[in-house]
Amino acid sequence: MKGVQSILFSQKAAPYIFILPFIISLSFFWVYPMISTIIMSFQDIGTGYSEFIGLANYEKLLGDSVFHTAVKNSVLYTIFTIIILIPLPMLCAFLLNSKNVVAKRTYKSIIYLPALVSVVVSGILFRYMFSEMDSGLMNQILNFFGIDSTQWLKNWGTGMFALLLLATWRWMGVNTLYFEAGLSSIDKVLYESAEVDGANAWQKFWHITLPLLKPTRIYVTTISIYGGMAMFLESYMIYGGNSSPKNIGLTIVGYLYRRGIEKNDLGYASAVGLVLLIVALAISMVYLWSSGMFKKEDK
Repeated sequence: MKGVQSILFSQKAAPYIFILPFIISLSFFWVYPMISTIIMSFQDIGTGYSEFIGLANYEKLLGDSVFHTAVKNSVLYTIFTIIILIPLPMLCAFLLNSKNVVAKRTYKSIIYLPALVSVVVSGILFRYMFSEMDSGLMNQILNFFGIDSTQWLKNWGTGMFALLLLATWRWMGVNTLYFEAGLSSIDKVLYESAEVDGANAWQKFWHITLPLLKPTRIYVTTISIYGGMAMFLESYMIYGGNSSPKNIGLTIVGYLYRRGIEKNDLGYASAVGLVLLIVALAISMVYLWSSGMFKKEDK
């Protein structure tokens, strides 16, 4: 008993005891599933049997046109969300940080409210908004300007627009608060010194605000890459299921769900999941490398 107590109250053992719950949860919920997925990706798994088939699942992926469509949709969705949800929230945060804006807390609360709405509720709401019937909100707007109603969710461009509008509505406020927090950490003395030197608003933004917001930009972009590549539920709810016309709303996660859950092909779904992980990691690592995150700082 004394030996156990001496270990528990030892200063050397204390750090390991404190991180033990994290290590256990990481091993159980990440390491073990990852190893299992890697093994399953080399197998043909059905009801009550599993057979090792080598690289057959990955070879099948190379010629799978539906999978290629899912990859294209996910990558383009990720690119578009980054283009929209990085500069616009940064601009909103810059405006909120202005001295001329009153009731800042009220504005922050309002723009953050969409993030509190469930994805399921948001998806159903946008499905009705983009309904192909004349009663749909978007078609009512078109009809008001004398434009005929359109089948929003049956065309790739308008369907992607619906998904991007949903993403913008839900995450604009969250990213704005990230950038607003980054702006708040910038020392105001830098702006005062720049004003003394005669710098205008654009020069202060370009030479002070933008460089010092780099850590925030990198963080927001990185989580946006993950969120874009992992998008599934938004498309599922907008299209009322995982089967969109001509797979225009199909994502990599949606295809994983289709093969693994709907068709019970867990081996092939595991291969799809690993490819998703590799693609997301590759995009993130390339971005972090291009941002200079892996460069050694000068001493």
